[in-house]
Amino acid sequence: MKKYLLRRFLQIIPVLFIITFVVFVLVYLAGDPVSLMLPEDASEADREALREALGLNEPFVYQYFHFIGDLITGNFGTSFRYNQEALPLVLERLPATFELAAASMLVAIIIAIPLGIYSAKKRNSFIDLFITGGSVLGKAMPNFWLGIMLILLLSVNYQLFPVSGRGSVMHMVLPAITLGTGIAAEMTRLIRSSMLEILNQDYIRTAKSKGASEMSVVFKHAFRNSLIPVVTIMGLQVSHLVSGALITETVFSWPGLGLLLVQAVNGRDMAVVQAAVFVIAILVIVVNLITDIVYRVLDPRINYS
Repeated sequence: MKKYLLRRFLQIIPVLFIITFVVFVLVYLAGDPVSLMLPEDASEADREALREALGLNEPFVYQYFHFIGDLITGNFGTSFRYNQEALPLVLERLPATFELAAASMLVAIIIAIPLGIYSAKKRNSFIDLFITGGSVLGKAMPNFWLGIMLILLLSVNYQLFPVSGRGSVMHMVLPAITLGTGIAAEMTRLIRSSMLEILNQDYIRTAKSKGASEMSVVFKHAFRNSLIPVVTIMGLQVSHLVSGALITETVFSWPGLGLLLVQAVNGRDMAVVQAAVFVIAILVIVVNLITDIVYRVLDPRINYS
């Protein structure tokens, strides 16, 4: 296990190097940020002076290695929109995104676990078909459409929840449902298929023959052994949470990392874009590593050698 963890940590270095290169190239090709930083009536001399001050008139290779040097020291540059360093600005938005992600995952778990188990127990029944169909529909619905529909129905028509912003638990309900619905749909289908496979195992029939109750068979024997694929999908859903947060936070004006990144892309605030993508990459890598460790905790038979 220690060798595996060491190998994974060493793999992080080239992965981050590739990510930073791709991000830098995309930012480099996105256009000249000087046109957004200066007014339209600025002279060409002022534009050239700003380009020289920012190092934008240097060759591509020089700019990239300068970017890597700054990255090692945690310096991603200064946001011209907020007039402060990019990395602290990104880190300030992380708690709001973590809060929304945790609430969305909680919504997904509350929906997916009972529906997935019940669907597996009622295999091929009308209830099973209804739950499976609902999972497909939930997975197919775009986040922005679901969010807008929830706002129209529950905020505008019935005025049960705030339309946007962050402040109380009530502000979190609609964004969490919007972001958690797609994850719940995916997890429901996975839990159902995993439970169906486990329920047909010999040890389940043995437990039933010994007089174990239905609840004990389902939760103590079957569900615990079906958790590994569930943990897998939960780890993979981190990237879905991040990508979904870009849309969900924009729809609900949730002041998290997703909204900040969208605003930075629209405004060509490249320092913020680079810092945000780098932080997101780190988060995804760390969560995937934690997921591998949880595998071993759930099933000691797993060997990473």
